[in-house]
Amino acid sequence: LEFSITEPSLYTVKAVLIMDNDGERLYAKYYDDTYPTVKEQKAFEKNIFNKTHRTDSEIALLEGLTVVYKSNIDLYFYVIGSSHENELMLMSVLNCLFDSLSQMLRKNVEKRALLENMEGLFLAVDEIVDGGVILESDPQQVVHRVALRVTTSRSPLLTFMMLL
Repeated sequence: LEFSITEPSLYTVKAVLIMDNDGERLYAKYYDDTYPTVKEQKAFEKNIFNKTHRTDSEIALLEGLTVVYKSNIDLYFYVIGSSHENELMLMSVLNCLFDSLSQMLRKNVEKRALLENMEGLFLAVDEIVDGGVILESDPQQVVHRVALRVTTSRSPLLTFMMLL
């Protein structure tokens, strides 16, 4: 038996994905070149969706990667890391993203509401993960920081943020 010990790394997240209940990409951000082309990314996403959309579990090992996921109404949320990654770390990113969006969308986490507030989604993901490094796992902090960044723009999200 041969064991390889990998050096600890801050680069824990390989991708964050959100798909609808048909397996279509609504949001995808890849942090490394595991899947360098859009064609490879879409094939990977289709594979993930086919393996996860009918199961009740929260974790899968797929193509040598650890995938944690959660579904809600008509959305599927995925956070992907290497096979050596701590599932609890990946799950903390997933829960932070979901809880942040839930607060920002007033608990209406479904496709239409998400599509109407994509700016908030982009900002939230950027606050949680940067280049594959986990920056934040507290949804309150994420929502607060997104609110600060949105106040300079005019968007429907601004109305909500002013109510915080």
